[in-house]
Amino acid sequence: MSRRFWIAAALTLPIVWLSGHIPGLHGPIPMDGHLLHVVLALLTAPVVFYCGSIFLVGSVHALRNRTLDMSVLIATGVLAAFLGSVYLSFTPGTIVFYEAAAMLVTFVLFGHWMEMKSRRGTSDALRALFDLAPPTARVVREGVEVEIPTSEVVVGDVIVVRPGEKIPVDGVIEQGQSAIDEALVTGESVPVVKGPGDDVIGGAVNTTGTFWFRATKVGSDTTLAQITALVEKAQNSKAPGQRIADRAAAILVIVAVGSGLIAFLGWTFFSDASFVTSLTFAISTVVIACPDALGLATPTAVAVGIGLGAKHNVLIKDAVTLEQVAKVNTVVVDKTGTLTEGRPRVTDVKVVNPFTRDEVLRISAAVERLSSHPLSEAVVQAAHDAGAHSLPEAEDFTNLPGLGIRAKVEGREVHVGRRRLLEEADVEAGPLAEAEERLKGRARTLMYVAVDGAPAAILAATDPIRASSQVFAEQMKERGIEVVLMTGDNRATGEAVAHELGIERVFAEVLPHEKAEHVKRLQSEGKFVAMVGDGVNDAPALAQADIGIAIGAGTDVAIEAADVVLMRSEPLDIVNAITLSKSTVTKMKQNLVWASVYNLAALPVAAGAFYSTFGWSLRPEVSALLMSASSVIVAMNAVLLKRAEASFVSLTEVRVSEPAHAMHSH
Repeated sequence: MSRRFWIAAALTLPIVWLSGHIPGLHGPIPMDGHLLHVVLALLTAPVVFYCGSIFLVGSVHALRNRTLDMSVLIATGVLAAFLGSVYLSFTPGTIVFYEAAAMLVTFVLFGHWMEMKSRRGTSDALRALFDLAPPTARVVREGVEVEIPTSEVVVGDVIVVRPGEKIPVDGVIEQGQSAIDEALVTGESVPVVKGPGDDVIGGAVNTTGTFWFRATKVGSDTTLAQITALVEKAQNSKAPGQRIADRAAAILVIVAVGSGLIAFLGWTFFSDASFVTSLTFAISTVVIACPDALGLATPTAVAVGIGLGAKHNVLIKDAVTLEQVAKVNTVVVDKTGTLTEGRPRVTDVKVVNPFTRDEVLRISAAVERLSSHPLSEAVVQAAHDAGAHSLPEAEDFTNLPGLGIRAKVEGREVHVGRRRLLEEADVEAGPLAEAEERLKGRARTLMYVAVDGAPAAILAATDPIRASSQVFAEQMKERGIEVVLMTGDNRATGEAVAHELGIERVFAEVLPHEKAEHVKRLQSEGKFVAMVGDGVNDAPALAQADIGIAIGAGTDVAIEAADVVLMRSEPLDIVNAITLSKSTVTKMKQNLVWASVYNLAALPVAAGAFYSTFGWSLRPEVSALLMSASSVIVAMNAVLLKRAEASFVSLTEVRVSEPAHAMHSH
């Protein structure tokens, strides 16, 4: 597009100069009329048939498919100006307007080039992300380390990564341990310590130790490749506003060509104007009615908006979602890992005789270490802190979704989970009632432990609220968006967190399969609901919601279940996603109004409606300039969407204010 534009521009300048129709842009022309017309035709032909061939070919395809689009209208205007000039070149003493055809092609190419530059500019961060993967990888094959291109790594290869090196593909660590910086991939600023069994993402940086990992995803299956494909697909998708523009374009093609014919027939049969004058008004009308800006109005804004989101770790699946997010008036957030840090710790252990604290922690940890739940990790850590460095083996392990877990430890049956788990196991929880009463209302998650059918203890854990959650809740309230807290925790814990954040509505003790029902309930109240979750146990609710937002994602489940994927576990990015959507929709509306009103308002002037009364007229080349100006304005207006960054809520600002907040609390 750039090459076509510069060739067209280089040829259009002498064409305009030789034409002599624009004051100040011509000098003495040492050629007679016929020779001048031949030179102009020879200079204009490559502009029309090479530089403008994309529009000519596009119009042929459109007409074969029985559709009318921008290409048809641009080709009509260009060919009318060029072929009309060729015809007039054989008529002595007439005025030709080759410059109109050349300028129309040049300016339309410039508008499309600006659109592509805006798309490319917003994709720079995305390409930088894709380029994070190193060009080579050190693979162990037949016991020997060999360096091969990353593109040749296959699933199952064992790869060595030393300190300071980038991880080439996704995989699972088999040997070694290191702190891995995943900031450029997930947005998490603190390096994460990982060891055997932990997943690693291609493009992350190994900071401290050497480790060996087995490749599980390569090529287009890696997280980086999936993110890139997701954003590219989104940038090329169509928003509802764009579909309206496409339909309007088909109508405007008929309006433009019809207006040109009416102008020609009107001046030919209802005035004493010459054939050249009638043709000039007709071509001016067709040229200025060309709503090329309408075709750029929404795709340019969509491309900039989605690219801007990707730059800030907000991945939006398609243009429809980008437009729909602006309608959200209710946000349902899962407590654990979204509003809280997702790294709970055990704060209280209340036991029932004859059990002891150390005994309960030891047998509970033996069961919990077989689970990957954050609360399980907290129990295991508490047991280690209490001195239980070696834990007994658990047998017959059973995970009971939404309730807890069950297993046998040293021949005894152990239940650990919610109170409902004990009730379903016919365990009398009465002896725990006093401890339960004391712990309720203190923002604690309670885990009940039963051994051989007898109540043994209550373990209370707390999951610290994120520093940014308070700002998130305040920002939502400022925007008039209701926040609903949803949690599997007991009601007292959920309400304590909600009270601290100023959230008024709480759904507590919700099982995974019940979350979608609560979302449906909110929708039945007439609310446009966004559900925010981790994309795994929240998948049904994410699918049910009008907008599903997977937070702290990057997993296949999150990408499949959600409409928006936030690469960081950061609630402020929800605010930024909504801000971005509203700003993009505003730009779409501005562009659509400008593109349609501008061209339609100029139609009567170009057709000569005011020529007889006021002497107002537009030559074809001026019409081309004015028409193309609207395209450039639309492209530039879409690029101004980048200013929306200024209204994004920054995590850095929250962290800067943390010390003062902590001091006040102390």
